[in-house]
Amino acid sequence: MSLRKSAATVLSKVVKDGQSLTVALDGILESIENSRDRAFIQALCYGVVRHYHRLDFILRQLLSKPLRKKDTDITMLLLIGLYQLQYMRVKSHAAVSETVSAANKKSWAKSLINGVLRQYMREQQSFEQKADKDDVAGNSHPEWLINIIKNDWPEQTQCLLSENNKQPPMTLRVNLRQSNQQDYVDLLAKHSISAKTISFCASALVLDQPVAVEKLPGFNDGMVSVQDTAAQLAAELLDVQAGQSVLDLCAAPGGKTAAILERQTKSISMLAVDIDEDRLGRVRENMQRLKLKANIMAGDATKPGEWVQEQMFDRILVDAPCSALGVIRRHPDIKILRREADIEELQAIQQKILTLAWDLLMPEGVLLYATCSILKQENEQQIECFLNSHANAEEVVINAGWGVKRHFGRQILTGDQGMDGFYYAKLIKR
Repeated sequence: MSLRKSAATVLSKVVKDGQSLTVALDGILESIENSRDRAFIQALCYGVVRHYHRLDFILRQLLSKPLRKKDTDITMLLLIGLYQLQYMRVKSHAAVSETVSAANKKSWAKSLINGVLRQYMREQQSFEQKADKDDVAGNSHPEWLINIIKNDWPEQTQCLLSENNKQPPMTLRVNLRQSNQQDYVDLLAKHSISAKTISFCASALVLDQPVAVEKLPGFNDGMVSVQDTAAQLAAELLDVQAGQSVLDLCAAPGGKTAAILERQTKSISMLAVDIDEDRLGRVRENMQRLKLKANIMAGDATKPGEWVQEQMFDRILVDAPCSALGVIRRHPDIKILRREADIEELQAIQQKILTLAWDLLMPEGVLLYATCSILKQENEQQIECFLNSHANAEEVVINAGWGVKRHFGRQILTGDQGMDGFYYAKLIKR
């Protein structure tokens, strides 16, 4: 199978079947041995998904009528062709000819792809100008998502939409049990990898250029992991002390669990719970690589009675299921797969998990509520509602050199100081 055909297969699974880009890509890439070919397929897929709404708009101008659903693979090849011509350093004649040949035995599709791509090349400036004038195509976001961001962050809307369409930096979390920021920066330099420290997060480094994880010194020995700075802040905010018991709810893939454990030189009791048994496999792998110990358990956070066995905790991290609108730049398929109706359903789940987790918290214990969302209804409005209904809950104001203080909690907007969009609220049980 050609590389472009492989990419079209992945994209069809996302657009037609609703599969996540990560899962769809994993299914194809495991059969591709050449690392350069794998990188090319990945670049095509992420690029088309990131700019999907713009490319789709242009394609609709080029076609007299949409292709049938059974020909989604050809639609995806057309989008791949347009993406190469506009965004990649692929020679135009190669982009056209290779995309045409990827249609294999569908001769009608070959002539269609050839005609459409060549028309785009002739009138590229005109098509791009039309896309710029359209709100959905110009911002490459669905209309409902543009509107919901405008409603919450009217002054920051354009910046947020722009940040969502950028490739994120590669950020590392240094295992503080084994090293520290500066020592690891020096170690990277010896391997010709340059990085910057983050002043407000003792474990975070941002690479000047992304590299494959196997090239990171000490990665296999647990010296470092890949994790955005915003997610790393949870460990410091939770402020776990020696001998305390910790519950990490909705823990997979285990990045925050590991970050909490890496800050401890003395023993703590850690229970990491997630509903997805498959994703818990990632947690176990991470714990093994990082040489950390945690009790890992499959369980539904909305039904703690099934797994908690009357245990209470000094610290609880509620890493709530959310719309993930703060991490679109890492998971651009959110713009295709997420629906406006999902937000209300997620709100109800968040509220339930938060309420049930509170019952598991010891008196004077701390609960940290976190989402990778920028929506107020999932964040500060959730905390306001919770505080109004729980007299024994008191907010601990987060004073920090990052994010924006809200009436309740602290919000990081996507791109702020290079970080993903994140929200934190810290509560103490009186």
